Amino acid sequence: MEFFDVIDCRHSVRTYRADPVPDELIVQCLEAARMAPSWRNGQCWRFLIVRDAATISQLAAQRIYGYPINHWLRSAPVVVVACAEPGESGLHGDLPYWAVDTAIALEHLVLAATALGLGTCWIGGFNEDTVRKLLGIPAHIRVVALTPLGYPAEREAVFGRFVKTIARSRRRKPLAGIVRYERWD
Repeated sequence: MEFFDVIDCRHSVRTYRADPVPDELIVQCLEAARMAPSWRNGQCWRFLIVRDAATISQLAAQRIYGYPINHWLRSAPVVVVACAEPGESGLHGDLPYWAVDTAIALEHLVLAATALGLGTCWIGGFNEDTVRKLLGIPAHIRVVALTPLGYPAEREAVFGRFVKTIARSRRRKPLAGIVRYERWD
């Protein structure tokens, strides 16, 4: 798939086939993440690959603001947990670059997955302490995001279609609404 086709095709997938994801595809996605740029090449990211269905169900059962917002996650055969080692990155003013570095690496992984025919969905709605405890992640490691990884189902479930409709996820602002040239004013 051509690069701009990959960008155009990438979308949040919330329903997956039960087919296992071959190790070689997971490794290709992780290699893409490994090649991402980072603060002074610190490469602060760490990825935890979860395949155990019971553990994925526990991740899916978390309640955020009282609601099980990620219940759909249990259909995924793999969940990638993107973590950061803050000491291996820096600060720009008050912006912690470990979060930026890890986000860039995860986006590399997400785009590679799309190119390989796999679906993903960037998840920021989770309780970091719950995820850390469930997966045995040390206290000094930050959990930045999760993404399922798997083959998209033929038809998306009702919840996925509902979320996309509410979020208007395929709509994008025109360039004139997001770009300035030379000066802001």
